[in-house]
Amino acid sequence: MTTFLPPGLLSAAAPVLATIPSPSTGVWHLGPVPVRAYALCILVGVLVGVVVGERRLRARGGPPGAVVDIAVWAVPFGIVGARIYHVLSSPDAYFGEGGELVRALYVWEGGLGIWGAIAGGFVGALVAIRQLGLRVAVVADALAPALLLSQAIGRLGNWFNQELFGRPTDLPWGLAIDPQNRPAEYADATAFHPTFLYEALWCLVAFGLLLLLEKRFRLGHGRVFLTYVLLYVIGRGVIETFRVDPAEIVGGLRLNVWTCVVLGLAAVLGLLVSAMRHPGREASALKETTPGEAAAAAEVEALDAGADPEEAADAGERAALEAEDAEVTTTGGTGSTGTPTSGATAPGGTTTGRPPAGGSHDPAP
Repeated sequence: MTTFLPPGLLSAAAPVLATIPSPSTGVWHLGPVPVRAYALCILVGVLVGVVVGERRLRARGGPPGAVVDIAVWAVPFGIVGARIYHVLSSPDAYFGEGGELVRALYVWEGGLGIWGAIAGGFVGALVAIRQLGLRVAVVADALAPALLLSQAIGRLGNWFNQELFGRPTDLPWGLAIDPQNRPAEYADATAFHPTFLYEALWCLVAFGLLLLLEKRFRLGHGRVFLTYVLLYVIGRGVIETFRVDPAEIVGGLRLNVWTCVVLGLAAVLGLLVSAMRHPGREASALKETTPGEAAAAAEVEALDAGADPEEAADAGERAALEAEDAEVTTTGGTGSTGTPTSGATAPGGTTTGRPPAGGSHDPAP
């Protein structure tokens, strides 16, 4: 191949072009205040997730600002859960010989386990979801794609920390790691698999797939979230086999690989059960619905399940009557505002509280 670069320049450029460079620093200082790239990546990921999640939840009928309220609870719980999972799944650095337990508190040094983040964040989110009167499954479905974007952005923090890379490689996209950050057994290696980048890219691919599957199959009742779990563990389970950072080994495999297997099987089982018990999707994120909203939701579910329009209308009528009965039981014969309920009249003169045709709930875009 003919080249127009001088030989000296070509040989000097070759190592640069053959690897991805690592940042020279992961922290900057604004006076006495340290600004850590790892924390910035997590913060940007959270902000992007909140914006995308807010738009999606609003489209499902959620109130404005609900995702911000959820994030106020979910993010702190998620960070604590992520750190606990990391410490328990990589205990030698904290409990082993020469380990320092106090370093378990040094979150800024990196080391957050995604499964702990999801578990802790879910617990925190439940508090807010119940306060807001929303359906847990709808919120989970709305936020699932947003979580993938947050994870993709947050993974870049590992790049700045020069951590969570894989075994040595001579591939063109190998990651250059400074000598002090290389594992002792690979001290002479210069380039490693950028496994955090693989995961970030997989999260973006999974984001696109999840949106396509949701639209194609009108996924609801938690199936978007379960599909998110399934897609993520498929990629994470493969990527995990490339990593060389310290981890608990169980049966010859890293603990995170087994976690992916268990969660993947649980997600498949959950998808099957949800599809059989709750075909279709919910009409609204709101847990407490009016008779009209209950009718609309029942009609949507019936149509998604293959019912004809007349059967769907009957299902809506029954749901409206049940919702009105619940209102009467709760309020002593009046609607939620303290006034008698009104609406469409069912056969036999029974007031259903259902709005006229065309009055079903239409979630905000």
